[in-house]
Amino acid sequence: MNYPQRRNPIAAFFVGLWDVMNFTRRLILNLLFFGLLFFVLLVIVVAATRGSGVKPLQDRTTLVIAPEGRLVEQYSADPVSRAVGKAMGDTGADEIQLRDLLRALEAAQKDKKIERVLLQLDKLQPSGFASMREVAAALQTLRGSGKQVVAFSESMSQWQYLLAAQADEVYLDPMGSVLLEGLGRYRQYFRTGLQEKLGVDVNLFKVGEYKSAAEPYVLDAASPDAKEADLYWMNDVWQRYLADIAAARKLDPAELAAGIETMPEGIAAAGGDLARFALQQKLVDGLKTREEVEKLLAERGVADSDADEGFRNINLDAYLTQVDSRKSPLDKRPQVAVVVAEGEIAGGDLPAGRIGGVSTSALLRHAREDDDVKAVVLRVDSPGGEVFASEQIRREVVALKQAGKPVVVSMGDLAASGGYWISMDADRIYADESTVTGSIGIFAMVPNFSRALDKIGVHTDGVGTTRFAGAFDMTRPLDPAVGQVIQSVIDKGYADFTGKVAKARDRSVESVDEVARGRVWSGAQARDRGLVDEFGGLQDAVADAAERASLGEPGKYRVRYIEKAASPFAQFMAGFAGSRIGSWALADSAVARMMLARTLPEMDTQLRFVEQAVKDRNGAPVRSLAYCFCGF
Repeated sequence: MNYPQRRNPIAAFFVGLWDVMNFTRRLILNLLFFGLLFFVLLVIVVAATRGSGVKPLQDRTTLVIAPEGRLVEQYSADPVSRAVGKAMGDTGADEIQLRDLLRALEAAQKDKKIERVLLQLDKLQPSGFASMREVAAALQTLRGSGKQVVAFSESMSQWQYLLAAQADEVYLDPMGSVLLEGLGRYRQYFRTGLQEKLGVDVNLFKVGEYKSAAEPYVLDAASPDAKEADLYWMNDVWQRYLADIAAARKLDPAELAAGIETMPEGIAAAGGDLARFALQQKLVDGLKTREEVEKLLAERGVADSDADEGFRNINLDAYLTQVDSRKSPLDKRPQVAVVVAEGEIAGGDLPAGRIGGVSTSALLRHAREDDDVKAVVLRVDSPGGEVFASEQIRREVVALKQAGKPVVVSMGDLAASGGYWISMDADRIYADESTVTGSIGIFAMVPNFSRALDKIGVHTDGVGTTRFAGAFDMTRPLDPAVGQVIQSVIDKGYADFTGKVAKARDRSVESVDEVARGRVWSGAQARDRGLVDEFGGLQDAVADAAERASLGEPGKYRVRYIEKAASPFAQFMAGFAGSRIGSWALADSAVARMMLARTLPEMDTQLRFVEQAVKDRNGAPVRSLAYCFCGF
């Protein structure tokens, strides 16, 4: 008689454990599947309930422009992060694309439904003066078309005030303030902390006495050369700011400057009342609360009890939806492509908000291979970064020109160092007078941690087959002969930089060296020195590129941004988060908050820059950098 063999107790335990794990796995997969299916059904239902049409814009509507966050050329977060953040009311990482603000103002200029524009700039974060001046010019054009512009603020910085000053009327809350204080640029210096406290020696190799990007790691204060150069271009930008304000408000720039110098006495005379002081300085036209301004607009426009503001209005996002709905989806006109290069330049395939040697080159290559693209505008807003990545992008600019497609560069707030490297070979370079550019120079930093490790009793020792084997190890003292090798590499990099600029700009190397050596210039100073061709913004650059490609009048071609496309899943999630049901579902979701925190980009810091500069050199003894810690 055969009896069934009893299973070993240990084996039985593991078999049972496997059954439990297998059941759990199937359960999780089923939950994920049905959860995703539920999301899809929600989006379908929302789309059906919202309808496919856009609500018609009514006559005598006020366009309310109340931007929150930084003014950027390109979003730095992916669509999912932005949509989820907006659904949850997270305003910490808000951004407004400059192109969106400009096209809204341009559309409002010709839109008969828009009667006036209300500017509320309290939550607009500081940006560079070049982009702000571009918006200011658009506001002036809007006023010139006959549309009234009213600005209101509870409290304004001098950055925000540059835009508010363009309005027909500027109102300030009686408890608010507007202070013009001037431009300053101050940085932290780490030499004592790094070298004396921590025992970290930073070896700096550079060409150019004005190349000050790495000074904080080797000095305790700014060098005299750095102070001289910074004050030179900053004074130029500041004097232009005062002139812009004076022209908009019909004031004397000298009186504005005098009001800043005598600010303590002026505020004391106003009884410490900052709003009253702003009124006395003629920076604002009146002191009104938000409710009083809304009542004024309701009287001038159309009262609307259903609107929170009390008058008929449309916000910026809703108006952009209106503008987009008027576009034809089948536009076969020839194209002027715009490729945005914003942020630090580094190697590899990088997301929006940073410039990748591989990813940005791929966008330019796409424009070159697309037969519908007849010309390209490269919009640059960058402090620079890695030399090799910059060279990869420059080569694609040259390839576009060789393919018969004109390339025009439009510099934004900042196009310095590596930002200038990728710009120099364009057919034409446009910049605002207040753009920060130049900084033609090269440097490298090699930190050494041998003294820091010695403090905690850690030492490095071993053998090598030659005197240079392991010589670039940062845990060993730097051999002077190795320093000589690095300096030779940097010297060659600087010669490459100035040589390429000389060839691209049809100048001698000697004349380029005179305006290079790491020195930073304003856009106006750069044009005087032959580094920039024309003053103008993005629209001027687009018009130039179209003319070079013989595309005719503006209506004969269209402008298309070439950017990395979001994945289908990202588009789905962005659409869901942007719906009413999606906003409700995500508003109180701890999981969504965790996902958002993980996807938002980290803040760049000077110490992080050092970390990036010394790692992942791909076998190279040192990474050459063309970077500028300039701007505000």
